[in-house]
Amino acid sequence: MTTASTPKGERRRHALVAAAVELLIEGGFDAVRHRAVAERAGLPLASTTYYFESLDELIGAAIEQHGRAELARGRAVLAAMTEPPRGVDHLVELVIDQLLGPVNANDAEAVLLRYERLVATGRRPYLRPLMLELGADLRTLLMDTCVRAGAELDHVRLEQLIALVDGAVVNALIEVNPDPRAAAKRMLRDALA
Repeated sequence: MTTASTPKGERRRHALVAAAVELLIEGGFDAVRHRAVAERAGLPLASTTYYFESLDELIGAAIEQHGRAELARGRAVLAAMTEPPRGVDHLVELVIDQLLGPVNANDAEAVLLRYERLVATGRRPYLRPLMLELGADLRTLLMDTCVRAGAELDHVRLEQLIALVDGAVVNALIEVNPDPRAAAKRMLRDALA
């Protein structure tokens, strides 16, 4: 048994990943550095290289933990519904919530960071398999949401709706006072009506 696989080692590893997730959410990939992660976790700087072979491995673990937490939250929302959603407006709210995350006090910034993480993985080949897996899980969750709402969509139509939301969000983010959630809702509502 190595030190990293002991209960103490697992706690430290988890603390480092949690700190990396927080930094990733707050400032994107550039914020996740060995020193910043160790300081946030309250651990010695050497712990980041002891528990992770590279910064890329630590970032990958953070992306995975965060992505799986988002999917779990989305599944919990779907499971907690006592009745199927009725009407296009309710379906739009559910889909937008699954794609953009819950409404946040600083929503434009939260959505920007979410898309920044998605786009930045294009330059990080080590993240592509994980992002493809998380993306497939998200599409399954979205399809389950639509089925529960009684919306008849096939996989091609679902991809079109995701692309529509993504385009609306990216276009809205370049505005002076961006409201990407509202822009995405308008586009999605029109497409589903």
